Amino acid sequence: MAVTFSDLHTEEGVKSLENHLAGKTYISGDQLSVDDVKVYAAVSGKPSDAFPNASRWFDCVASHLAKSFPGKAVGVSIGGSVAAAAPAQAEAPAAAAADDDDDMDLFGDETEEEKKAAEEREAAKKDTKKPKESGKSSVLMEVKPWDDETDMKKLEECVRAVEMPGLLWGASKLVPVGYGIKKLTIMLTIVDDLVSPDNLIEDYLTSEPNNEYIQSVDIVAFNKI
Repeated sequence: MAVTFSDLHTEEGVKSLENHLAGKTYISGDQLSVDDVKVYAAVSGKPSDAFPNASRWFDCVASHLAKSFPGKAVGVSIGGSVAAAAPAQAEAPAAAAADDDDDMDLFGDETEEEKKAAEEREAAKKDTKKPKESGKSSVLMEVKPWDDETDMKKLEECVRAVEMPGLLWGASKLVPVGYGIKKLTIMLTIVDDLVSPDNLIEDYLTSEPNNEYIQSVDIVAFNKI
């Protein structure tokens, strides 16, 4: 059953606390609980020796809180009228007071340092999960036709028609070989983890139907970007 205290900033209120603590160590049960912290926060200061039970209880709670919050305190005073707030607290239903125990945050709002540390931890987690960007390479290929009757325009169309993730075709030109035959030199940029130049040649450029125009493909230059 919920316990209700009122006017703990007054002598009469502390007296009710004194009577409640007779033969008890804590407000509820035999261990420190949220009830103790709530009442402790409502008491304006350590009760005098005229209230030995309340004074002993106050020191006990203060000792536990000091262990949980080891930082050096300089003392804080809260402005405003306590007496004006007390009636509103007394009017709150006992059931609501019991429910508040579950929602109460003993440690209050996060400090700026704690928020910053939490943000840094989250950012670090995202960085570890983010896949590393694969390297890229610049490749120069020579594409050779079967003979001087091969339609070089069609040949280049076949080459550029090959599309796949990580492959980007670049500039090209026709270079005379001899006997009226020309070869196509073409630049391409590839993402190393996605495109293998050897597979590109064997599985796409020199396989059907492209091998109708392309006799062979050689890699002339290969440079990491």
